[in-house]
Amino acid sequence: MTAESATLTRRAAESETTPTMAGVDGHLVCLAAPTSLAAEQYRALAQMVVGGRRGGDTLVLAVTSARPAEGKTTTATNLACALAQAPGARVLLVDADLRRPSVARFLGGSDRHRPGLGDWLRDASVDWDAAAPSLPALPNLSVIAAGRAGSDPYALFQSPRFGEFFRTARGRYDSIVLDTPPLLPVPDCRLIAPRVDGLLLVVAAHETPRQLVEAALDAADPDKLIGIVFNGDAGPLAEYHRYYAPYYGSSGSRSRREHR
Repeated sequence: MTAESATLTRRAAESETTPTMAGVDGHLVCLAAPTSLAAEQYRALAQMVVGGRRGGDTLVLAVTSARPAEGKTTTATNLACALAQAPGARVLLVDADLRRPSVARFLGGSDRHRPGLGDWLRDASVDWDAAAPSLPALPNLSVIAAGRAGSDPYALFQSPRFGEFFRTARGRYDSIVLDTPPLLPVPDCRLIAPRVDGLLLVVAAHETPRQLVEAALDAADPDKLIGIVFNGDAGPLAEYHRYYAPYYGSSGSRSRREHR
C-alpha cells in the first residue's frame, strides 16, 4: 500500500458525542453514537483503508499526528471499532503510545490489572490471550493496552521481541490498528513505521499549524503514508446527514462522501 494507491481525507465530527456505556469515552462514536455523522465517517474511512488491502493479507495501520491532542486516539479506536463491525472480522487495537497511553482509559478501563504491550515486549512469559482480550461490547475487536513500558520505550521498539510481536499479530488478525506517539516530539513512531503497511496522519481541523503538518509529512515515510484524517470538521456533510438519517432508523444513516 503506497501514498499513490490511496490518499484519504476524512472529516470526523467529534462534537456529535453522547454519554455512553460503562465509562467508555463519548468520542468512541462507533459504539456510543452509531447513527451519528461521525460514526458514518469512520465507517467510510474503514472501507477505504480495507480497499487498499492486498488479497487476504493482514492490514497493519499506524495512526499518528504531528503533536499531542490532535485526536489520534479517537481516530485509532473508532477506526478499529468500525473495522470490527464487519461480520467475521478479526481486529486488533494496540496502544503503542507507551509514554502517554490513552486507549484503556478511552475504552473505560485500566491497564493496571493485566499485561499490555510493554509487558509483552519485556517478558517472554506473558500470555498473548491475557494481554489481548476481546472487547465485551464488540467481540470481533481485541485490545492490547500499553501496559508497563519501563524507563525506555525507545529500546523496546528496537528489540527483537517487537518484530516477534508483529509476526504473532499478523498470524491472528485480519486488521491491526496501532495508536502511536506523535511524529515530532519523540522518535517512537518512526521506529514503528517500517513494520506497518500504512500510516494515517491525524490533523486537527482549523487548529494544527500548517508548518507542523509540513514537518510531520517530512518526517513520515512517504511510502507508508496513505492519507490524512482531518479531525473535528463536519463541514456541509452535517446537512446531508440530517436529511438522510430519518430513512435509516437505528442502524445509522448511509450518508457518506469521499474527498480525494
